[in-house]
Amino acid sequence: MLKSYSPEVTNTDEITIISNGVKIEGKINSSGNIRVDGEVQGDIISQSNVTVGQSGKVNGKIEAKVITVGGSVLGTASAKEKLVLESKSIFTGDLFTKILVVEDGAKFDGNSKMSGQKNNLEIKENIAVNNKGSQEFLNK
Repeated sequence: MLKSYSPEVTNTDEITIISNGVKIEGKINSSGNIRVDGEVQGDIISQSNVTVGQSGKVNGKIEAKVITVGGSVLGTASAKEKLVLESKSIFTGDLFTKILVVEDGAKFDGNSKMSGQKNNLEIKENIAVNNKGSQEFLNK
């Protein structure tokens, strides 16, 4: 007897692996976990977790429940629950999350917002205020 396949039933324990040496250009959508050990030029959207391994490189937007970065990311990351920058990670861009973990040795150059909600107008206003405050602080 054959089992029927229903595309609406998803298993979040499934993992998509983009191996070292693989380069993908475009948008990736998944209901399961994604691990990037290769290179992605484009956006990654997952209903579960996204992990960028030590050899992984992402140039684009990442959206997921939990994001762990061990490699390099250039772009924007939005984690619904938690974002972890591991010790050898390099993150350049903006991040949005409820919980941010930055391990010793991680490199982060950008802006962070930790309310879990992102509002682009509010972010732009905060950046302008922060930049003005930084200039005033530097000029003292």
